[in-house]
Order: sequence, then structure tokens, then C-alpha cells
Amino acid sequence: MERPKIKRRERDTIIQALRAGVVPRLGLQHIQVGRKREITELTRDVERIGNGGTAIRFVIGEYGSGKTFFLNLVRRVALKKGLVVLSADLAPDRRIYATGGQARSLLAELTRNASTRTKPDGGALTSVVERFISKAIREADSDGRTPEAVTRDKLRHLEELTGGYDFATTIAKYWEGHEAGDERLKSNAIRWLRAEFTTKTDARKALGVRTIVEDAGVYDHLKLMSAFVRQAGYAGLLVALDELMNICKLIHSQTRNSNYEQLLCILNDGLQGSAAHLGFVLGGTPEFLMDTRRGVYSYEALRSRLAENTFARDGLIDLSGPVLRLSRLTPEDLCVLLINIRRVFFGDNHGAAPDDALKAFMTHCSERIGDAYFRTPRNTVKAFVSMLSVIEQNPGTSWQDLVGGVTIEDDDGDNLSDVVDQEVGPSSLERNDDLASFRL
Repeated sequence: MERPKIKRRERDTIIQALRAGVVPRLGLQHIQVGRKREITELTRDVERIGNGGTAIRFVIGEYGSGKTFFLNLVRRVALKKGLVVLSADLAPDRRIYATGGQARSLLAELTRNASTRTKPDGGALTSVVERFISKAIREADSDGRTPEAVTRDKLRHLEELTGGYDFATTIAKYWEGHEAGDERLKSNAIRWLRAEFTTKTDARKALGVRTIVEDAGVYDHLKLMSAFVRQAGYAGLLVALDELMNICKLIHSQTRNSNYEQLLCILNDGLQGSAAHLGFVLGGTPEFLMDTRRGVYSYEALRSRLAENTFARDGLIDLSGPVLRLSRLTPEDLCVLLINIRRVFFGDNHGAAPDDALKAFMTHCSERIGDAYFRTPRNTVKAFVSMLSVIEQNPGTSWQDLVGGVTIEDDDGDNLSDVVDQEVGPSSLERNDDLASFRL
């Protein structure tokens, strides 16, 4: 199988990101390994959303096990399938539920990071609204109606939903600004959709609407967004939230329980199919899920709904439930990953890092930190990239002189994680020719 050519920009991005311990946003196909079954299951979820269904997944894994990369992977699959993706990390000032503006802040971050296939790096909300208007104009031309009449018909459906009247009014105001060339009016409409208005008075003066998106209305706003993106011609809406461990860190139990109650509402809608063309993928640690004092399992209604299949034991798996636990990378997976990283540096010519160098590096890591080097290999990968950088920039340097000096820090979970498969299909172990002759 012919290997994809690595572009210079992709190469630089991969190396810089892996050295920092974060997930590269470009060139993932060059370093992907493992996770075939999990990817297949999440791809089915994305297709279900596109077909009018709902989905919710809690992606659970230890620090460094690949949660963030996996969320980015699902995001890429969703974009490829024609969905709009909203993504954000939870933080002290960004929560699922709040009364002091933190939930609205989360919505503002989600909408600022809105992505589509043509704008995968965020900032796509304006493009979505413009596509809605363009679609209305095309339908008006084909039906012999005015664009205003088509727009009203499309927005009438939104008015039936909670908060839909002012949502539809805001879209209509954007249409007015589009027709009149009023950039200020268009900008105000986007600000309202992004939950950036903080007072009703300002919103009324700018757009003539009587409400703003407040903390209590964030989930209803997301359901409106899912209906709107469908009207704009997209397959649906996927919301990706990471760092849910921050809920556990909330000091007040009532605040935590309010966030879990909002999660319960989202979960019930997802399991019962109450929403349409809407999905959630949520990343967290085992502590976030299973801690009975501060985690999800401290909220009994969530604990009962997220209980794992008791028949999935003794090597049996069930990936159909809302909780998806990321499996650990095997030593073979890590071996393939290091081979792929070496290829990013030196191409198919192994350069000054032959197979013996990889064997020695893995042996050194195994003896130094045990099996943790492949269970949570973020810092192992960082050390390997640093070693290859020295070899590349110092011609004549021997890898034998460097391997013994490699130090691996304990992974404290502050950064991001390892690399997993990007696409559904044969695993990297099945299609990597180098591994057949590379055995420890």
C-alpha cells in the first residue's frame, strides 16, 4: 500500500505538537495507530445523527490514554459526514449548568469554535448562516417565490421550539442586514447567536429581540442550533466537550449536582431520542465517572443509566452503551507509533535512527518506567521526538550516545495524549510493513 506523502506543513505541525505533548491538528493520518473498534462505533453514532437520530457518549480514559485525540478524531469524522461540530473544554468559568454566566460562557466558546468541513478550524457560524441564506435564495429562484417568503417558511419551524421565536427573529435580522449591506446588523445577529449579549436591553436595541441566551437556556439553544443547521443543509450537530473532570472539582455539592442534573437531561434526551440530528461526545477520566463522592456515580440517576453491561466480562466487550472506555495501547501499537514518527522525521529512509535504535529506546523505557510507557505514553513520545530532533540537527551524532540518557517524567495529566487511528479500516498493525521485521 502506497504511503501518503507528508507535506512540510504537516511534518512541522506533527513534530512541534508531539514535542509539547499535545495533539497535532494536521497530518494525523501519518501517525495513526489502533482504536479500530471504538472508531467504528463512534462512526455509527455520527451516521445516526445524520439520519435524524440522537447520540451521547462518555469517552472515558486515564490521563494520557488518548481521550483528547479521540474527541478530535470523532470531530473529523463528523465533519467528513457533513455535520456541524461545536467543541470546547470545560473550565472553572465554563460549565454545563450555572447561574452566574458560566454556562453562557461555555456556549460562547462552543459557537466560536463551530466547525464545518470547509472551515474545520473554527469560526464557521457565520458561514452556516450565510449558507442558510444562499439555500433560501436558490429555493426561491426554483419555486418562483421571494427569498423573504422562503426564509419565513424555514424559520416558522424554529419558532415552535423553546426560545425559537427570538432565534428566528435574529436570523431574520441577519437576512435584513444581508440584503441592505448592513454589516453592523449582521454582526449583532452573530453576537446574539454566540450568546455574547449580556443584557436584554442591549439585545433589544441592537436586534429588537426581547431575550438573550442565559445560563438556563443553553441546552435549548443547542437544540435550536441543531434544527437550524439542518435548515442550512447540514446533516446535524455534534457537541464535543472535554475536561469534564472539572465538574468533580467544583467545591459546592449543590453546584456539582446541578451540573449532573443537566447531564442527566442531555442523557435522557439522547437515550430516548427526544432530540433530532443532535449528538454529544464527552471526555473524562475514570475518576470523573466512578468517584461515588464527587463523580458522576455520586448522582444515583446517572449511575443507574451509565452502569456497564454485566455480561461484558472475561474478555467480552460491549461498545453500544453510553460509556466508551478507551482501551490501552499495546506495546505493538506503540512500536508502530514510533515507526510512524520516525518516518515523519526521515521519510522511508531511516536515517540515523535504525530499527536497533527503536528497539533500544523501547527497552530502555520498559526498564525505566515499566508498562506505563505504553499505557499512557505521552511523555515517552515526547522523549522520543526530542531524541530524533537532536539526531536530525546534529549530523554524526550516534543514537547509542543518546538512548541511555533518555529520562521519562511521570505523567501528571496536565497535557494531552497519545495517537490513535483516524479512519475506520484495517488497523495500522495490519497495514504497516515495517512491523513484520521489527520485533523486540
